[in-house]
Amino acid sequence: MGAELPHLVVFADDWGRHPSSAQHLVRELLPRWKVDWINTVGTRRPSLSLADAKRVAAKLASWVRPSERENSADSSLPGNLTVHSPAHWPGFGAGWERTLNAALFDRALRPMIERAEAVVATAPIVADLAARVPTANWVYYCVDDLSEWPGLDAQALRALERDFVARAKRIIAVSEHLRARLGTMGRESELLTHGFDPSHWSPPPPREHSGEREKAVAVFWGAIDRRLDVAIVEKLAELCDLRLIGPEQDPDPRIASNPRVQRPGAVPYAELPRVANEADVLVMPYADLPVTRAMQPLKLKEYLATGLPVVATSLPANLEWADALDLVDEPVAFVRRVIERAAAALPASQARARQRLAGETWAAKARQFERWIRRSEPAG
Repeated sequence: MGAELPHLVVFADDWGRHPSSAQHLVRELLPRWKVDWINTVGTRRPSLSLADAKRVAAKLASWVRPSERENSADSSLPGNLTVHSPAHWPGFGAGWERTLNAALFDRALRPMIERAEAVVATAPIVADLAARVPTANWVYYCVDDLSEWPGLDAQALRALERDFVARAKRIIAVSEHLRARLGTMGRESELLTHGFDPSHWSPPPPREHSGEREKAVAVFWGAIDRRLDVAIVEKLAELCDLRLIGPEQDPDPRIASNPRVQRPGAVPYAELPRVANEADVLVMPYADLPVTRAMQPLKLKEYLATGLPVVATSLPANLEWADALDLVDEPVAFVRRVIERAAAALPASQARARQRLAGETWAAKARQFERWIRRSEPAG
């Protein structure tokens, strides 16, 4: 028999709900690791919306089902992966809520955590569990400044993060902005920007546009929420064929009520190359906000890999790729650039700059991630 695979526990958003960076990394690790994935909830209390009601119902159902295992006859999960949905309270603001959730997690997961090579969390809601199991190799994979996200309990998240940052054995951040923020808490962190899957995006599919279009087709995919710049979106919708593809999470009413903004909803990850093939230009019209300054857009390198022109606002995470896309912040200028790029081929200089994507694959990112999460790797 071969050597037993190392064991990894990951606390993150529900497996399969959306293609998060943690899921991309874990898919690359699964041939070499046995992974227990823990579906969790955040600190946003459910609203009365239909979407939240459906998610609450699904979450409650998952709490009474057994774990989904990689060897289940009807499971579509990849090998070496088990998904767990332990019951816990959807709130961490009060002391009793934190104590209750720590006890629920502890009772359900302690044996699993104690035998793991590493325990990775993408949100600090495990801070009190880390205090109960301090010998575990806790890793904070910091993917966002969640305390700035619209609708989340900012005060609770800041308190949880301070506690978890103090207890984590290692911290990995996805942007320099997040590294600087973590540094204010007295901890150094490693930088691991997002990757992309070349087998999913390359070679770019052929563009099959029939006839001349009256307007440039501008496409955005991702969460449609308060991070979008309303002025840019409104101007795009006025002068372009604008399509916002993705789930809606309390978008600005001016976007939600604009009849010119096409919002067909979310599409599966497998369908995104087809969505891109229908576009003239891919856009990333994020506003300049604390939450967007901290983010590392998962779609950035996916956009670049399509071979299409990309126009985005100048978020800190986008600056590294300024030679591979267009960065524009003023609404009229943003739309003007979209229309210009739609009418011409991708500039040769941008195409050359995108050759750097060869070193940005999820496989390469996962190898570095793997080195950092092993117990034998000394902390930075």
